[in-house]
Amino acid sequence: MRDIAVFSGHAHPELAREVCAHLGVPLSPTRVSRFANDCLEVQLQANCRERDVFLIQPLVKPVQEHLVELLLMCDAARGASASRITVVMPHYSYARSDKKDAPRISLGGRLVADLLVAAGASRVLAMTLHSPQVHGFFSVPVDHLHALRELAAHFRQYDLTRTTVVSPDLGNAKEAAAFARMLGAQVAAGAKQRFADDRVSINSVIGEVAGRDVIVLDDEIAKGSTVLELLERLRELGPRSIRVACTHGLFADRALKRIGEQPDVLEIVCTNTVPVAEEERTDKLRILTVAPALAEAVRRIHNGESVSALFDAPRTE
Repeated sequence: MRDIAVFSGHAHPELAREVCAHLGVPLSPTRVSRFANDCLEVQLQANCRERDVFLIQPLVKPVQEHLVELLLMCDAARGASASRITVVMPHYSYARSDKKDAPRISLGGRLVADLLVAAGASRVLAMTLHSPQVHGFFSVPVDHLHALRELAAHFRQYDLTRTTVVSPDLGNAKEAAAFARMLGAQVAAGAKQRFADDRVSINSVIGEVAGRDVIVLDDEIAKGSTVLELLERLRELGPRSIRVACTHGLFADRALKRIGEQPDVLEIVCTNTVPVAEEERTDKLRILTVAPALAEAVRRIHNGESVSALFDAPRTE
């Protein structure tokens, strides 16, 4: 592919290399240095002049460090006369800060979107944003992918005749319903109340679960408190089997170990939008790659072809 340059920050270089392998282009080098006063400096070590530049960087821990690195990458590409700068952000962690649900609270999702545009981003490629309204926080075009096809391809290896996809809350029920249709399965949802970042209550599960093979589907798993609470409610209803799936496997605070220790959880499935440390993985974990989907989206953006035709989530009736 001519006139394209792909760079990666330090958040997830393995994914960036895999995307470039599918594109058939080299991953251009990036130098990140730190001054004595702890400030970062970024140098893109390949020509950007009048080129289509793609910057691959999920916002993962340490989020603030990787965010500033991404902003500096945008600024460096703009200063190097890139013709267009597309931020490829497989995980947008600030998307969870998407509503004003308390007095004098910040809206990080909108603020960080503004910062990226101010730094020079002319387009954003994201995957499975926490809520649909986050798309509207950006004043530049956003291509919003999802990982339902990758997850569905994995689960089709099983007998799905008695399967129910369960969303932990009503907010994710639309995505769960689309996923259930892809599998020819039923759908159910938990009635969730959140009291703090790590404290939730699920009073009931709406839908048929008893005697069925359950796939718990969420957009991300961080501390795992929602999934563990949902498992308690599901056990009361007597499912035949339980599997857990998500797009973003953040697995903070030993969440992966705690979920994996549940004897009735047969499998935990996530994608590689964020890195999962080798020492934290369990035998129950399955990591699916989204690099082919990201690479195809990058190719289509570069060629001016439709992205939504391939990656739009199935619409609900």
